[in-house]
Amino acid sequence: MTSNRRRFIAGSVGLGAASLGAFSLHGSPAIAQAKKKLRFGVGPLLPSADDTKKAYTPLFAHLAKELGADFDLVATTDWAGMAVAMGSGQLDVAWMGPWGYVIANAATNCQAVATVKYDDKPVYHAIIIARPDLQVARFPDDTRGKSISFADIGSTSGWLVPTFYAKEVWKIDPKTFWKYSEGATHPANEVAVSAGQVDLATDFDRNRNAMIASGRIKEGANKIVWTSDPLPNDAIALPGSAPKELGEQVQKILTAITVEQAKTLLPPRYTGFVPATHASYDMIEKAGIAVGKIKART
Repeated sequence: MTSNRRRFIAGSVGLGAASLGAFSLHGSPAIAQAKKKLRFGVGPLLPSADDTKKAYTPLFAHLAKELGADFDLVATTDWAGMAVAMGSGQLDVAWMGPWGYVIANAATNCQAVATVKYDDKPVYHAIIIARPDLQVARFPDDTRGKSISFADIGSTSGWLVPTFYAKEVWKIDPKTFWKYSEGATHPANEVAVSAGQVDLATDFDRNRNAMIASGRIKEGANKIVWTSDPLPNDAIALPGSAPKELGEQVQKILTAITVEQAKTLLPPRYTGFVPATHASYDMIEKAGIAVGKIKART
């Protein structure tokens, strides 16, 4: 267990416990005597946990209000920590990266109920970026021996997908083909390549676009040398033990958010949600099995 995950667990044990059983079979919160407190979690979507918590609080405040509940929101510092938190009963609803969700599902049977839309699309792409002066006519051939920074192992686009492509498509071992390191955040990877600290790094298109738009990096500070097939966007998931009615309520509330509402409830360029089930993340699960991080279902 990483120190980040330990800090998350230590910091969230004291959160108010929510009795999910308080949600009645008729689909409305049974909170006549006192409001229940739901525990929400969100992964490392922005450069710092404070940034993430601030940006995503409006959405979770809206969800809690519609459910008639109070809430606590915790922003984790790595994706894998979300699986730990979900499995240990510390979260009632979580915004999870696709791979983090699949890891958590394999370990705890948590279930996706919605997929977020970005620029009105429920999909995105993993990318590998390079220094702008690096000559790459054929990828990955022309990058052999270069330094590369992968994101933490809980990241879909930053670790799982490029690792899967390396094994199944490019037929290489990334740890010997490149001067390999892992564990960085996506923003840190963008900054490292842009500053010339590393030759290559993994990321996802949404993050790169957002960092350019916000001025955190300049558009020409790095370049994209590889792009994946479309991947499902982040999931909203509930524990496997959550009442079915609560999952249905959360899905209904989120998918009812309009594009106009999204402008005030979500960070820039997120435009709402579409319904999801575990099957929506089938391709991510298959990649996880292929790289040996999760086991095939029997």
